[in-house]
Amino acid sequence: MEKISEKRVALSLAIVSGIVYVVCAILVVIAPAWTVGTFGALFHGIDISKIASESVPLGSTILGLFEIVVLALIVGWLFAKIYNAIKS
Repeated sequence: MEKISEKRVALSLAIVSGIVYVVCAILVVIAPAWTVGTFGALFHGIDISKIASESVPLGSTILGLFEIVVLALIVGWLFAKIYNAIKS
């Protein structure tokens, strides 16, 4: 079996994470109560409505998108590196 490409895995995870982040931001804008309730369920029933913001500032959204993409690049690269090391 061939090794997986660290760059391709990192970019794939970054793209998927960016898409999920943008979809989440859109859902917060168009259906805030539903989104907060849904994510509360994802966090084991924690009531995140107490910490949820009532607005979605564009600057914060862009910064968050940048952060999630960079984090996903690092995690994807690290995942592929570890996978290739274990596989060898």
